[in-house]
Amino acid sequence: MPRENRGFMTVSKNWQIMPKDIFAMGPIVPVLVINKVEDALPIAEALLAANVKVLEVTLRTPAALDVISIIAKELPEAIIGSGTVTNRHQLQQSIDAGAKFAISPGLTKDLLQAGNEGNIALIPGISSISELMDGADFGYDHLKFFPAEASGGVNAIKSIGGPFPDIKFCPTGGINLKNVRDYLALSNVACCGGSWLVPNNVVENKDWSAITKLANEALAFVK
Repeated sequence: MPRENRGFMTVSKNWQIMPKDIFAMGPIVPVLVINKVEDALPIAEALLAANVKVLEVTLRTPAALDVISIIAKELPEAIIGSGTVTNRHQLQQSIDAGAKFAISPGLTKDLLQAGNEGNIALIPGISSISELMDGADFGYDHLKFFPAEASGGVNAIKSIGGPFPDIKFCPTGGINLKNVRDYLALSNVACCGGSWLVPNNVVENKDWSAITKLANEALAFVK
C-alpha cells in the first residue's frame, strides 16, 4: 500500500509522555532485569537518589509486571517503563501494570499499530534501515537501536543519520563506560540503555548504595 494512503505519518498519538521527552530526561536508561518483587523499590530508590528517573524493567522475569506495578504505585516520580515488549498482549499488560512507556527489541506492524492505539509511548527496536522505514511509516521517529554493538554500533548509527536525520535513537546492547561517550557524541543519539548500572552481584548482596554510586559515576562520566 502506498505511504500516502496509509495515513500513519499523521496519526495523533494519545500518549501520556512522548518519547522525545523520555529521551531528554537523562543520557542513560538503566535496563533492569529484576527477579524478586522485594528488590523493586530499593533498586528504583537507589537510582532515583542519583537523579536517574527513567527506568526500563524488562519482561524477562515472572516478577516483571509486579515490579512495574509496585514502582508505579509507590514511586510516582519514577518514569517506569517495560522492556522486551514483543506483541500487542504484552503492551496491554504493561499498560495495565502502570508502565508509562514500553520498549520493544524489534517491531511488527501489529505491535506498531497497537502502540498507536495505546495511551503509553512505544519505542520500537530496530537494527536495519528496512525496519526503521516500517516504523517511520507508522509515525515513529524515536527508536531503540538493538543490539547496538552487534548491529554495527556507532558507525552504523552515524551512517543511518545521513538519509534519516530526523530519527533519534536510544542504542542498547553491548554499551558500557568504555563506549557510551562515543554513542552519545552522535547527533542522532539522545540516550543509551545499559544494564551495567545495576549488576547482578550488587542486587544479590542488596548493596543498594552501590547502585547510587555507579549511577552517579556514570552520569559524571558522560557529562
